[in-house]
Amino acid sequence: MKRSGSSDLALMGGGIPKWLFDRMTRLSLVMVEAILTEYGHQAFLSRLSDPFWFQSFGTVIGMDWNSSGVTTAVMRALKRAINPQGNALGLYVCGGKGKHSLKTPDELRRIGDATGLDAPGLTRASKLSAKVDNTALQDGYQLYLHNFVLSTAGDWTVIQQGMKPTERSARRYHWHSGSIESFVNEPHAAICGDHQGEILNLVDGQALPTREGILAIAAEHPDKILKEVPRMKLPRQKGVRAGDVDLKRLSGVLWLAQENQVAQFEDLLLLRGLGPRTLQSLALVSEVIHGTPTRFSDPARFSFAHGSKGGNPYPVPTKVYDETIETLSKAVRLAKMCDTDRQNALRKLSSLAQKAEDRITPQTQVEDLLEKERRDSWQHGGRTIHGFVPGPEADVPQRKPKSRPDDADGQLSLF
Repeated sequence: MKRSGSSDLALMGGGIPKWLFDRMTRLSLVMVEAILTEYGHQAFLSRLSDPFWFQSFGTVIGMDWNSSGVTTAVMRALKRAINPQGNALGLYVCGGKGKHSLKTPDELRRIGDATGLDAPGLTRASKLSAKVDNTALQDGYQLYLHNFVLSTAGDWTVIQQGMKPTERSARRYHWHSGSIESFVNEPHAAICGDHQGEILNLVDGQALPTREGILAIAAEHPDKILKEVPRMKLPRQKGVRAGDVDLKRLSGVLWLAQENQVAQFEDLLLLRGLGPRTLQSLALVSEVIHGTPTRFSDPARFSFAHGSKGGNPYPVPTKVYDETIETLSKAVRLAKMCDTDRQNALRKLSSLAQKAEDRITPQTQVEDLLEKERRDSWQHGGRTIHGFVPGPEADVPQRKPKSRPDDADGQLSLF
């Protein structure tokens, strides 16, 4: 997964209301459990180090698909979901945003005492990754978030993000223990952020003569670390536009997410009775769990699972969200008891949707699909930071929420 990609991230502020963040936490937990059950710890940490998958994960749990806030939301949801069950899951999340990032060494020390892991070695890895991205890689972004995710086997992934307020932009850095041979010679799994021209990067392989000398800066192009990987260009406007979505991929999901289609497939009979809108969300969630890396080049597509808090691209369908969590939770719970039928049915959803892509010609444009989601939102418990979406006959203005301190009402500040 070394150098798995890069993306441009726009700074988008605001908070995540408690009603949404609670759902994000619950869905994150069952998705992680499903991945661990099917593929193991190394596979999860490897996925986490892929910026395309990471952005898709954040989108499917209800964040604005192209926002830098995805990083804060995903990592805090994972920490809140995983750590209370860390011993059972064999997985831990350390660090966080701002002052919480400074607690990483203490957290690693406690985990080391409890598990026998090499806490000093893990702490060194944590500090070196931060030092490289804040000092050796001088790209103008000041780190404000650092998370260290590790398994009881000693494998780990680092997710950290820097901010450049003058540019209204952020850059996310991915590290993965499975791809590192040296902390000072091309160590990154990936870097996400705007291309800013030439940067000082003393960990690039081309900088070896410089490191061995007096560390003088040579006239190089160390932004090569970004050019050598596929880039995910995330637009700065809010919402989803036609060019952001692979419509053929989405059409496969929409075709399958119909009750009459499910009835045709014996493997999916256990999902019969779920509404088409819930099947749509489940198919997208299933792909994040089971999909291969090439399937995540258009993270905006996963907005069609649960929308976002600001109503861009459309309000969060809370009834659908809850049914998705309930269905996936039941599948994971049964799988732990060696009853994998429902888990297999959910896996089959994404598989059949992919096969349908080659047989279906999209008949509807992205704008029409978004309009339908907004029009039907009230039926699915549509909700934004301004409140529930009223029905077609209602004529009650929505009230904007009062401004409150960060987390005073359970809201999560993005940066």
